[in-house]
Amino acid sequence: MEQTRALNALEPFLALSKSANSPRAAADLVTQATSAPNTYVFAELLEKPTIQALRNSDEYSKYLTLLEIFSWGTWEQYKAHGSLPKLSAQQHQKLLLLSLLPLSRSHATLTYAALQSSLDLPTVRALEELLTTAIYSGLLTATLDPAHSLVNVTSIAPLRDLAPGSLPSLQATLQIWSQRCDSALADLEAQVVQVKQAAVEREKLRRKKERALEATMATYEEKGGAKRAVSGLGDEGDMMDVDQEGGRVTRGNKRSTGGGFPGFGGVGRRLG
Repeated sequence: MEQTRALNALEPFLALSKSANSPRAAADLVTQATSAPNTYVFAELLEKPTIQALRNSDEYSKYLTLLEIFSWGTWEQYKAHGSLPKLSAQQHQKLLLLSLLPLSRSHATLTYAALQSSLDLPTVRALEELLTTAIYSGLLTATLDPAHSLVNVTSIAPLRDLAPGSLPSLQATLQIWSQRCDSALADLEAQVVQVKQAAVEREKLRRKKERALEATMATYEEKGGAKRAVSGLGDEGDMMDVDQEGGRVTRGNKRSTGGGFPGFGGVGRRLG
């Protein structure tokens, strides 16, 4: 969305470039475009023939260099050049905002001290105001951590043009990223295989334990049944005595009672 807004903001200057036939008019157009609100991408303007013609002007070629710095450069590069046109307040603010984008790609530069040094900001308050402007402008998604003097950036708007010769470097970076993704996927697939194998082993162990438990229960039930059968036979032998003469059945034990002799309990009772 930020890129669409930036491209729309550049449209009037693209139309004006058709009539900027003199080097001075083209230089003025560069100044206007880099000073306007919401213009953060300049590749299309940079490609216009009237702007490229500034390269052949000894007096105004520095405006072409200035536009290149706004397209893909930084505040530090502007300072290092030394002979570029002086920036207005609006241009200075915009170049600082654009310089935040490449600085925000590295955690090493997201300390207050590093940002202040790179952007030549005199105070912490000036840095925080610039960062707040960048966040509200949609250039960064970030939170400030004044207690630890850090900036936590979560996303960066795609608002910088590619510098000439940067494509091979970009391709190399993408290749490294692709290899890391392949490696991560391979690691995940290996972990999935290990998890499946562990699940199969757990299931085998569970079934083995179930079979062992079932065998133990079956053995226990068999032994218990045999004991009950033997106990039942002993009870029946002791349950009753039969008086064959009288045809009476008396309950009791076949062992002798009282002082009689074994086996003659019935005779003793009759004689008595």
